[in-house]
Amino acid sequence: MSEADPEVSEATHEAETEDEARTSGADREPTPEEEAAAEAAGPLDPSVAEAYKRQNEVGADVEGEGAI
Repeated sequence: MSEADPEVSEATHEAETEDEARTSGADREPTPEEEAAAEAAGPLDPSVAEAYKRQNEVGADVEGEGAI
């Protein structure tokens, strides 16, 4: 945020500043049970991976909602 909005509390500004500094990623390593469940699920379906890749390519250059 570049300018202070007089209608937004200082607590909100502080929370937004903290959120801006936060990075994404896993909050922890998987548990042994989670790892076992992932292994038991079997191999990934290649068609799902291809659909995911295609959707990312289609949406990569879209600006704004509803453009696809």
